[in-house]
Amino acid sequence: MARHDITRRRALALAMAAAAAPFAAAPVLGQSRTKLRVGKAIAAQMSFAGLEVGQAAEIWKEAGLDIEIVSFTGDARMQQAFAAGSIDIGLGSGPAMGYASKGVPAHAVASLANRPDNFVIAVGEKSGVKTIDEMKGKRIGVTTLGSLTEWLARTTSARRGWGPTGMEIVSMGETRSRLAALEAGELSAIVTSAVQAFQMEADKKGRVLVSFGADVPHFHTNIIFAHDDLIAKRPDDLKRFLSAWFKTAKYMRENKADSVKAIARTMRLPEEAISRSYELELGSMSMDGAFDPEALKVIQSSLKELGITETPPPIEKLYTPGFAPVSSS
Repeated sequence: MARHDITRRRALALAMAAAAAPFAAAPVLGQSRTKLRVGKAIAAQMSFAGLEVGQAAEIWKEAGLDIEIVSFTGDARMQQAFAAGSIDIGLGSGPAMGYASKGVPAHAVASLANRPDNFVIAVGEKSGVKTIDEMKGKRIGVTTLGSLTEWLARTTSARRGWGPTGMEIVSMGETRSRLAALEAGELSAIVTSAVQAFQMEADKKGRVLVSFGADVPHFHTNIIFAHDDLIAKRPDDLKRFLSAWFKTAKYMRENKADSVKAIARTMRLPEEAISRSYELELGSMSMDGAFDPEALKVIQSSLKELGITETPPPIEKLYTPGFAPVSSS
């Protein structure tokens, strides 16, 4: 057989193979991936570490995405990054949904986590506080004013009849700063994630006083935000990100051991602390991004309480529909 015939047959075979699979899911070898800049409102949030779990499991790569992860010291800082155009997507708190009504060019597109079972009030070993009732009038550390951690502290205070400022709320930034202030006796308690509190217990530096889940049964603790330019100009890239995110959430539910290792590396915490809080975290994480109408009402009222907005904005202004469903509950 002539050499040119062999070459022609090979070319024909390759063409037929390509025609038989025009919608192959895997990206072509060497094809560049779409870059997305993704922010975390805080670094020490276990559910946000799903970004790194997705990297370790190559879920972003399979989706044709290149994720650049940036961490901030609170929701306000992340919303400033949206305003500056320096991030495309952000993982933040429910109350941060209100920043869109103040002109920040970003909107909620999906729920990330629901009721706040994974957030607690933790006290230091030297604080002397034994029960939540002893916190009246005492200092409690939160990330930033206008944040989820502030709102949780205010809500717990109000639910106990002390008014929203029955505890003295102090903005302390990242977890490291709050822990240092707690150890120094400058604070009686802090609002923090369950995983951080469990590590405090393991280090004999503190303990869990109370969880917030019972006080706030309907809520969106964490939200996925997208810059308005991404929503308007690159909706398919946003949909790819969301699809990969919820694939990651499912992976985390089904692969605890590998996920714990990836999260422990990301948060620089022992695997024991991650494992202990794993069920709490996965129990609150949304698997489809659906918005709960009752949770949206709670968030709507929280915005005025936190001073994010002067009046509660219409619920339809809090999120952009079409990227995640709204539940019927």
